[in-house]
Amino acid sequence: MMGTAKNRVYLAAIVVLLLIIAAMAYKFVVVGSTQKAEDGRIAVLLEPGERNLVLREMRAFVESLQLMSDALSKDDMKGVAKAARTMGMARSQDVPLAMVGKLPLEFKKLAFSVHGQFDAIADDAETIGTTKHTLGQLSEVLQKCVACHNSYQLKAPTSK
Repeated sequence: MMGTAKNRVYLAAIVVLLLIIAAMAYKFVVVGSTQKAEDGRIAVLLEPGERNLVLREMRAFVESLQLMSDALSKDDMKGVAKAARTMGMARSQDVPLAMVGKLPLEFKKLAFSVHGQFDAIADDAETIGTTKHTLGQLSEVLQKCVACHNSYQLKAPTSK
């Protein structure tokens, strides 16, 4: 095979491999493992253990929100900060990377922004320390919870 023809074959192989990598990255980063749910939402397909992990995290969000609400009712900003900190960005490190790839991009954005907002609530409770400000932050977090629950459901993949 001539040098030019050989180079074209190599170039074609590189292009095909790059397209495969791009498709895999698109699937892993943007689309995730999803299908249209019967109720119009997006069903995120997770194995039972993965689904349980996400549901456990959601229950922990609700628990932290309850603890923060209780602390706010007592003007206990240290209690607010403590409860919020438990659900901050450090908590997002508990999610296995393989599972993150199954989550659609918008779901990931919502989840990571909620973790970040919990850190902001903790920081602001320690520095600003006003109930009204924190209630506004809690409202923003709850809006994201509502948006997520209105858009997604967690479902086990069906066997073929």
